[in-house]
Amino acid sequence: MAPKSLGRRGPGRHAGLPRWPLPAPAGTLAGAAAARGGAPDWPRTLLAKGPRPLAPEHLRRRAAAAPPPRCHLVLLDSSGSMRRGGRLARAKGVAAWLVAQAARHGDDLGLLAFGGAGLQWLITPGPARRAAALRLPPLGGGGGTPLAQALAAAEPVLQRHPGAWLWLLSDGRCPGEPPAPRAAAQVVVVDHDDGPVAIGRCAAWAERWGARCVPAHQIQGERR
Repeated sequence: MAPKSLGRRGPGRHAGLPRWPLPAPAGTLAGAAAARGGAPDWPRTLLAKGPRPLAPEHLRRRAAAAPPPRCHLVLLDSSGSMRRGGRLARAKGVAAWLVAQAARHGDDLGLLAFGGAGLQWLITPGPARRAAALRLPPLGGGGGTPLAQALAAAEPVLQRHPGAWLWLLSDGRCPGEPPAPRAAAQVVVVDHDDGPVAIGRCAAWAERWGARCVPAHQIQGERR
């Protein structure tokens, strides 16, 4: 099953940045509770009704249970092409912003870097902590782009966290066609292909996956 669309604006086009707190995915208990409030509280309802016939204005509800933390899994491209033009530095800034947002709202987060050194879990999935962003600056770049392997490593994590969001930070310069993420509730591709000759692969992946593609500079503006 492909991830749900975030409302693309047309084939190959960039879309707007989703904002925190993120909406609960449609069809989940958290989304339903947010839409209608908690279950009816019949003792309080009957007290409000008193001797009168029951009417809608008498209905009292229990406080809706807080939804469980959402997990955000960030895949950070650290390949050789990301070293050009400061792309990797900007991607680290975006990753740090995601860490801060997840920590602020009590969400979980994991961060997997992929590049010439293979796959590196810089942040193992768990409750987000702002201090975890300190692991980003030492990350170097170089080599190839094992995106398919990173996506394969992400799948079991996403399966363990229903409703998880997958964030892919890349310039799209990798061989072949990476498989669509299947266990993510939502996918956001943050496009770092901002050179003079863009190839547009991030937007193409997002279109094929039913995901949202956000230009990196848009998140840079959000961070200011």
